[in-house]
Amino acid sequence: MSKSLIGIDLGGTTTKMAFLNEDGEVLEKWRILTDISDNGSHIVPNIIKSISKHIEDSGKTTDDFIGIGMGTPGAVNRENGTVSEAFNLNWKTTQPIRKDIQAGLGLPFDLDNDANVASLGEYWKGAGSTEDDIVFATLGTGVGGGVIANSKLLHGVNGGAGEIGHITVQPNGYLCTCGKNGCLETYASATGIVRVADDMAKEFNGTSRLKELIDDGDEKITSKLVFYLADNGDILANQVVDRICFYLGLALSMIGNTLNPASIIIGGGVSNAGNTLLQPTTKYFQQNAFPSVRDSTKIKLAKLGNDAGVIGAASMALQFR
Repeated sequence: MSKSLIGIDLGGTTTKMAFLNEDGEVLEKWRILTDISDNGSHIVPNIIKSISKHIEDSGKTTDDFIGIGMGTPGAVNRENGTVSEAFNLNWKTTQPIRKDIQAGLGLPFDLDNDANVASLGEYWKGAGSTEDDIVFATLGTGVGGGVIANSKLLHGVNGGAGEIGHITVQPNGYLCTCGKNGCLETYASATGIVRVADDMAKEFNGTSRLKELIDDGDEKITSKLVFYLADNGDILANQVVDRICFYLGLALSMIGNTLNPASIIIGGGVSNAGNTLLQPTTKYFQQNAFPSVRDSTKIKLAKLGNDAGVIGAASMALQFR
């Protein structure tokens, strides 16, 4: 009888968990709130408690599972099974995640950066499932990514592979939280798009609902609203989207020229804009890519949505078979 996998997608607000079979089919999924109080000391015990309860409620035991994989924010030391610098989780010190979860659940455990894990999900069961070489770019509160080459997830010599958000797209541009200026993350993230819209509104003299809302100090301006207004013909919103997609397409062309993957897959909340994001990004990618790259690397939208993290995390547990 085949055994199951457990995937965990740890986020600053919610923690998503799932049981999957070895073919990547989700058998059961659920989520709990991520309790970051008391320096995040409740996060791991709550995960252990929740998984234990779901194993018991499903009539199974730990013998019915192969292992556990987890995606997490922060800097991951895969060799030691620890996480540091996960400030949105309120973890101010290095956390021995693998040791604690293996002790609490009695199953082998592995973890990786959340963007890397989402890329594994899209590679295994999503938009990259027919390919051996993909790059995944996730556009959310920040911009992250993962690189899979010859069916292997790349980490680099110090774990920095796939830091797509920190490609410089505008020299001397916006200051990034990393300390550099002009990073893609400062323009193409959900927060970056709002910042670009604010700045462009100051220079815009025509008629625009987006400009009206910004000038009125409306605090409800979001990247989703910018794309919605662009879809509905707002001139300023379309100019904002065009600028964002120029920066994104430029960054993706640099990645394409370096790696020439079969696909570059765009995911994260911003990707919900669909073709309004995809088409101009593809145009600027093709304008800036080397001809042989332009003709072979495809730009795609992710397919798995919020399930990419748990599916990718579960795929990591297959190593324990």
